[in-house]
Order: sequence, then C-alpha cells, then structure tokens
Amino acid sequence: MSFINSKIHGIIDYLVVIFLLASPSVFDLPEGTALFTYILGGVHLLLTVLTDFEFGVFKVIPFHIHGWIELVVSLGLGGLAFYFYTIRDVISHNFCAGFAIAVFLTWLVTGV
Repeated sequence: MSFINSKIHGIIDYLVVIFLLASPSVFDLPEGTALFTYILGGVHLLLTVLTDFEFGVFKVIPFHIHGWIELVVSLGLGGLAFYFYTIRDVISHNFCAGFAIAVFLTWLVTGV
C-alpha cells in the first residue's frame, strides 16, 4: 500500500522528531524511558536528515533503506513495550506500544 508519498513521509518524520523530544515532558515519562525517547528522537532526526528524499539534507541513505530501518524500529519498540508490560511500567508500556503502532502504520502506508 502506498497512500503516503515520500514528501508527506518527510513531513511526518520531522513531526515525529518534535513529538519524541516533547514526549518525556508531555507524558511525564520515567527517567529511563525519557532518556531513550530523547536518544530515539536524535537518531530519527539524523536518519531523516541523511535520507535521499525531498526533506533530506545530505541524501546518503536510500529511501527504501530508511523505510526498512523504521520497520525494524517499530518491531523493536513492540518488544520494548512487551518488556515494560512484564515489569508493570504502564506509562512506558503504553507510550512504546502506541508509538510502535504509529511507526509501523506509517511504514505500511508509505510502501517503501
């Protein structure tokens, strides 16, 4: 399925970076989850800036590789959400599960 083109995906990517950097304060995430979220935001910004698409700056990473990285991240976030569920960290579980679903759906509808 390809409902979102690379230009729209680029806009979403920069909005995701803003979301990730604001999330620890907005959702009052625990310290470890907040640190992970800041790091993930920085990594996602780097990935977006280096991707070869309309909003990439250095255009080093092919767009389809960008997509596969996002798929792997969504699956990793799902695993992390499961871990948080097992230790009964509800806030971190819900954040990671929701974000994993959002990243996966974005990957799915972009069709990269």
